[in-house]
Amino acid sequence: MRSCASLSLAALLALAQPAAAETAFESKAPRAILIDVDSGGTLYRKAADERFDPAAMAKMMTMAVVFDALKAGEIRLDQTFKVSENAWRKGGAPSRGATMFAALKSEIAVSDLLRGAIVQAGNDACLILAEGMAGSEAAFVTRMNDKARALGLTATTFRNVTGLADPEQLSTASDLAIIADYLATTHPELYRIYAEPDFTWNKIFQRNRNPLLSAGIGVDGLSTGYSEAAGFGYAASALRDGHRMTAVVSGLPTDKARAEEVTRLFDWADTAFERLRFFDAGETIAEAKVYGGDASAVALATAAPLDVLLERGARDRIRARIVYDGPLVAPVKKGETVGVVRVYVGDDLLVEKPVVTMADIATGSMQGRALDAVGELLTGWL
Repeated sequence: MRSCASLSLAALLALAQPAAAETAFESKAPRAILIDVDSGGTLYRKAADERFDPAAMAKMMTMAVVFDALKAGEIRLDQTFKVSENAWRKGGAPSRGATMFAALKSEIAVSDLLRGAIVQAGNDACLILAEGMAGSEAAFVTRMNDKARALGLTATTFRNVTGLADPEQLSTASDLAIIADYLATTHPELYRIYAEPDFTWNKIFQRNRNPLLSAGIGVDGLSTGYSEAAGFGYAASALRDGHRMTAVVSGLPTDKARAEEVTRLFDWADTAFERLRFFDAGETIAEAKVYGGDASAVALATAAPLDVLLERGARDRIRARIVYDGPLVAPVKKGETVGVVRVYVGDDLLVEKPVVTMADIATGSMQGRALDAVGELLTGWL
């Protein structure tokens, strides 16, 4: 049976009065999304589920598959891959596109290929990694699409590892934000490569192509993209006052415009929202009923602090609810995920986080279980 419990947030509402609500924000980008990564809340969205050509932003998924392989021990940073003629012609100097200038038939370490793909956005680096790991670009793309499904990206389809134009290669601002957040939060050590300012390979020095990396606004990744069909796009992640936010924009007319729009989104969030902590990690926020245990209820909490970015002036419309399948049946283990806490502003879901049990509940005596059974028969579980 689905059980719910509303939570009192009176203490939060008693905090100092917030500033007046900001005027409505309208992004200049045809497609945009802004995510508060720490809470998982969406701060702004505009046509965020509209499919478009991600162009070079598709390289983020290429890196997600490579990062996963490194973490799993499938490949090593010091392992070398050979530069095939296909990778050289299609992504190297002859291609006249973004390249790390890998020499034909040379062997390059994975650590250098990562920098060629991330810092220099080299198409040759992506192709060399794909062929070295999977045998062919097509086989690697299958892994990219498998990863997309695993991340729940139902609107995204990949057809190559470089982001070169293909009418069937499509994604959304929302899906690209999920990939960006995955890279930053699941692979923080490797993600740091995105913040490296430059890389030299084959005696050719190239600066990081991220336009806001040195702007002093906290941006430490990720990727830009351009296609004639989709315009200028940008997936950017930033640490602002120690908290991570991710912005994705697409459809802008110039390189300058996409950088300005990402900056506008981050700056707007700073003035339009305030960060509130609802509960500390492990703080009891509700109790779940337990059937057949040596205790009738168990405390529920979030495993990590529950923080949200709340629009200024919206505190009087905030509410929260615990939802779990109850009653829980003993034995219950401490730390078991049994439901979620949902925080709403009015009727809009702001954030949802899993809740865990805070104690072990052993199976109760036969007499106690019999009484629980009688209670359920007579009254049901509320």
